[in-house]
Amino acid sequence: MDIIKKILGIVWIAMALAAAWFCIFDFGLPKFSTGKQEDLVFGIIILFVLTPLIVAGLAAFGWFALKGEYDAKKM
Repeated sequence: MDIIKKILGIVWIAMALAAAWFCIFDFGLPKFSTGKQEDLVFGIIILFVLTPLIVAGLAAFGWFALKGEYDAKKM
């Protein structure tokens, strides 16, 4: 089971990278080029608030899984 947790740690880190790419290049930056105020506000919220929270959470969970913090031996 501990091996699966380490593999899933890699999956979580890959999901963090994918979420960063998706949030920045699909959600955040295209909103700046529309010229509408509501899109600009949404783009700022996505880029500077939500993206760091999502990526940091996924990456931290994956990092701890890789380091073995969730192993059965530690509990």
